[in-house]
Amino acid sequence: MASTVSFSPANVQMLPARSGRGHAAFGSCSAVPRAGPRLRSTAVRVSSEQEAAAAVRAPSGRTIEECEADAVAGKFPAPPPLVRPKAPEGTPEIRPLDMAKRPRRNRKSPALRAAFQETSISPANFVLPLFIHEGEEDAPIGAMPGCYRLGWRHGLLDEVYKARDVGVNSFVLFPKVPDALKSPTGDEAYNDNGLVPRTIRLLKDKFPDIVIYTDVALDPYSSDGHDGIVREDGVIMNDETVYQLCKQAVSQARAGADVVSPSDMMDGRIGALRSALDAEGFHDVSIMSYTAKYASSFYGPFREALDSNPRFGDKKTYQMNPANYREALIETAADEAEGADILLVKPGLPYLDIIRLLRDNSALPIAAYQVSGEYSMIKAAGALGMVDEQKVMMESLMCLRRAGADVILTYFARHAAAVLCGIGPK
Repeated sequence: MASTVSFSPANVQMLPARSGRGHAAFGSCSAVPRAGPRLRSTAVRVSSEQEAAAAVRAPSGRTIEECEADAVAGKFPAPPPLVRPKAPEGTPEIRPLDMAKRPRRNRKSPALRAAFQETSISPANFVLPLFIHEGEEDAPIGAMPGCYRLGWRHGLLDEVYKARDVGVNSFVLFPKVPDALKSPTGDEAYNDNGLVPRTIRLLKDKFPDIVIYTDVALDPYSSDGHDGIVREDGVIMNDETVYQLCKQAVSQARAGADVVSPSDMMDGRIGALRSALDAEGFHDVSIMSYTAKYASSFYGPFREALDSNPRFGDKKTYQMNPANYREALIETAADEAEGADILLVKPGLPYLDIIRLLRDNSALPIAAYQVSGEYSMIKAAGALGMVDEQKVMMESLMCLRRAGADVILTYFARHAAAVLCGIGPK
């Protein structure tokens, strides 16, 4: 049976449409009922469900009821013939293997592969490292094609804007400090008007919603190029270095850093940093610890970018031995107990086993750093036509995610995010 609904233009009043987050604006105004005298109305006939169904006819002109009657009577249209694709000539005729499980069944089409994909990646998983310097011009880094030392007032803002445009909202800052400001004790590291604090304040003013990570270590500020204070006999002083790092972290937090990231590998620095930050009221500033940072040969291009190579010796007395696996558990337990919020593994791709080890032994978020050497190798192989650079880039990042990384520090962040957004390199 049909029903009738009365609608009168006079029964509504026009109000400004609500707009903004969570509300869709459908024009300049919206209609709501109101009380008042009824004027001439327009009758809108709404067909009943039965009448609507009867009105729907198949392309042949037959109704649904007629088609259903044929189905009940067993009158079905002939199905299309089943055609099996032919094998190439010479293929042996065999009896199929007696297998209950054939894993390839779940990989036989793009739709099935997408449905069963276990690991995903998005721009939200990326942290973009940015090299900054005091100059106004951007300076290319020879060992890292496509990367620059960015002028902190100009090129940096442009790079952040472009990254945000493809969904990257997290950044970590690495300064190229003038040699004249370097010293054996790295005092410039906690100058509140230094390059990093100035840059943080500028970025937070222009882009208040981004996440800023900072590097906590003395090597960019040290005249010796080491992550800590060097004694006259070449020993890296642990506790004295931690004292300096605490002042550096507080200075960065004061400028507006969201996450401080000690990469120095000194013992006890996480607990000391947490106490120093809390004492200054920065309870909400997170600590991303470089928990398993190895004394790797993959860091070469990075050190060129910052001119931070050690003036003598190496960093093996504080960074981890690449041959060690279980030692990462010791560092993990210490960092967790001391108050770390995020645990990082560096380098990334050559240390997938360590990423998985930390993932399986900690509930904290895990970060991986796809370092400069990994980046430059992919770029070089791509430039020589040895590999498809974009495909290898995306595969390498997916592998880091599959191993257990929640976030990835990568120089490919903007390029990879553009690919994920479907717009290619930008």
